[in-house]
Amino acid sequence: MPQLLCYISIDTDFTFMNFKKLTTLLILQFVVVSLFAQSTNTGNWVAYFGNQAFNKKWNLHSEIQYRSYNFIGDTQQLLLRTGLGYNFSEKNNNLLLGYAFINTQNYVANTDEKVDFDEHRIFQQFITRQNFGRIFTQHRYRTEQRFYNDSFRFRFRYFLGINIPVTHKTMAPQAVYLSMSDEAFINAKANVFDRNRLYGGLGYVINKNLRVELGYMSQMLENSKRGQLQILLFNNIPFHKN
Repeated sequence: MPQLLCYISIDTDFTFMNFKKLTTLLILQFVVVSLFAQSTNTGNWVAYFGNQAFNKKWNLHSEIQYRSYNFIGDTQQLLLRTGLGYNFSEKNNNLLLGYAFINTQNYVANTDEKVDFDEHRIFQQFITRQNFGRIFTQHRYRTEQRFYNDSFRFRFRYFLGINIPVTHKTMAPQAVYLSMSDEAFINAKANVFDRNRLYGGLGYVINKNLRVELGYMSQMLENSKRGQLQILLFNNIPFHKN
């Protein structure tokens, strides 16, 4: 598995007790993932999502996802995604243009052999966020132009995410929250239904710019279904000073 290194800035009010709570949560997450990701029917995804603001309007998106057939080591996919976004309103209604590189390693049926291929994507997306009391929602509309194996495909994706803080009224530092999402993938040509991803997890807000999640995703394809445990890190540390 590749080494993922990132600089993490912790607010001055992040006390030693809070560090102990976070450490305990991460240890419990690691134990749960270790126990349940042993099944050959359950894979594991480790992902980093960065959203760095240049100013109130422009931002850089960066993303690294390592996907494995088991807990670690049996690579299924490596995804690198980046893009430049523009906010139509402050910290909301973001339009983004990006590029993604994906290396996929698939098993040959009834063998232990793998074949791999690279995919290049150009994508456009629009994200809008709202909150209703303690319910924080995100809608993401994404179109993808996919280039791989000397072929081209067009796909549309719709993502609905919901975060509900449990220990606080808002997504404030030190809040534990529930995370739920569903994403549908639609092809432009034959086999219109591509896949659907249903996710549920538990998250912790480290500070105003950092949060972590542990969750489980059920991915349904046209003729199969597979579970994925997920460990996610979200980094919103801006490039500029307020």
